[in-house]
Amino acid sequence: MARGERALSIIPLGGVGEIGKNMFVYEYDEDLILVDAGVMFPDDDMLGIDLVIPDISYLRENKDRLRGIFLTHGHEDHIGAVPYVLREIPNVPVYGTRLTLGLLEGKLVEFGLADGTKTVCVKAGDQVRAGNRFTVEFIHVNHSIPDVVALAITTPEGVVIHCSDFKFDQTPIDGKVTDFHRLADLGDRGVLAVLSDSTNAERPGYTLSERVLTETFNDIFRRAKGRVLVATFASNIHRIQQVIDSSIKHDRKIGLIGRSMVNVVTIAKRLGYLNLPGEVLIDIDEVDDYPPQQLTIITTGSQGEPMSALTRMAMNNHRQLEIYPGDTVVVSANPIPGNEKMIGRTIDHLFRQGAEVIYHSVSGVHVSGHASQEELKLLLNLCRPKYFFPIHGEHRMLFRHARLGMDVGIPADNIVIMDKGEVWQIEYGTLQKAGQVKCDPVYVDGLGVGDVGNIVLRDRQQLSQDGILVIVVTINRQTGTVVAGPDVVTRGFVYVRESEKLLDEVRQRASDVMDHCTQNGILEWGPIKEEMRSDLSQFLYGRIKRKPMILPIIMEV
Repeated sequence: MARGERALSIIPLGGVGEIGKNMFVYEYDEDLILVDAGVMFPDDDMLGIDLVIPDISYLRENKDRLRGIFLTHGHEDHIGAVPYVLREIPNVPVYGTRLTLGLLEGKLVEFGLADGTKTVCVKAGDQVRAGNRFTVEFIHVNHSIPDVVALAITTPEGVVIHCSDFKFDQTPIDGKVTDFHRLADLGDRGVLAVLSDSTNAERPGYTLSERVLTETFNDIFRRAKGRVLVATFASNIHRIQQVIDSSIKHDRKIGLIGRSMVNVVTIAKRLGYLNLPGEVLIDIDEVDDYPPQQLTIITTGSQGEPMSALTRMAMNNHRQLEIYPGDTVVVSANPIPGNEKMIGRTIDHLFRQGAEVIYHSVSGVHVSGHASQEELKLLLNLCRPKYFFPIHGEHRMLFRHARLGMDVGIPADNIVIMDKGEVWQIEYGTLQKAGQVKCDPVYVDGLGVGDVGNIVLRDRQQLSQDGILVIVVTINRQTGTVVAGPDVVTRGFVYVRESEKLLDEVRQRASDVMDHCTQNGILEWGPIKEEMRSDLSQFLYGRIKRKPMILPIIMEV
């Protein structure tokens, strides 16, 4: 989009065609705002990658126009990338509710950004002016974490409602229902567009209230003879509150384990979002001081993550806790797609340790925090937008959500399934696609951000599958003749003691390549290495159908 063009642009830098790294740009004239800045956790084939974050090249190019970062809630897929944005674009105000900013604070401290960042605490009902072209209103909605807001963004083209993660819980744990009245009021006044959560667009009906788990937990605690260990997402504060309430009701002390669990509970308790009496909470090192029937352990690891507390306990290699026969372990979460095998392995090992394991596929110990089909239709009927953009979901979910939009009467031509980086413009009420911005995934590996790309990942995958074969040759600088080698070093390719004949053939073929190059006057290292790599690759695949990474090394003396 040409700078200064008078049209509303909506640009998803993440959060469409995927679940995670939510980040949306709204732009009009000289003003630009950002809604959410989240991370995505790596797929199994992203070897060595810690996090995936959106590409913020477009934000960097337009940093002087960025008027603020507006956060809908405190989940990692909505706030995890904020420090990476602020490190590149400092001095941008960050707006969020009290709990959201409380969870963000620890990240800013970790990145050394706490002192230089302007955070603005808002609450549902507040309105913020962002530049000359945007006014952002915060509307309370329900989710699996408190203090979640939808955004009503007033622009010169009209009002856009950005509703990321939500569900319509009629009996929420904190008693605060979604502000249906305000959504309906905006709908009566006229809504230009709605962007809405598609996570459960494939699920018919309504999402159950979090409160239905109260009796489930009470029943589990009533029947448990030993310790109760509950694994859930650290950010699921309403779920944690129910575990706390059941523990108190059944005279149990509570221990917390897992770094993120301790951090989130500490913040939520300090800010008043968790009711956890001090006499109930004990240090994890004190658990042996109490009989098993008087203990509850709340832990991370509901997704079977290899280094999580629950998985390490299941594998019997946790330094503080181990599983005993008689323990009841509750895995209170649905598997994130792709994590099913890890969770299954963890549950198997818990059973091997003698625990009674209760998990979602055999017992109702989890409810979703996302709206199902009837709630998604209700949001659209309340707001009655002219245009509809399904967001926050993989492509099939966006497609199903688009169908729901048609079901409630939105014309198909007014529904857009966006792709990352697409620029969608609304000018004088007319919608059109207006270009594309750079939007490649950015990989975080340790302290490196963006220095690992697809080529490096491809090499890592090849190494993990077929190993590496290193050929070392030493040549005379003046004559080009071989004075030592070829020597062969392998890792993850073949077992050397059982493959001596094969490796001898590799050495001979490498020597033949060197002789051939010398006879034909090829003395440059690059062509020699490429010919050796090509020859050995064909030979090994023809012989044993494997494709190791082949790394020729030529040294001169």
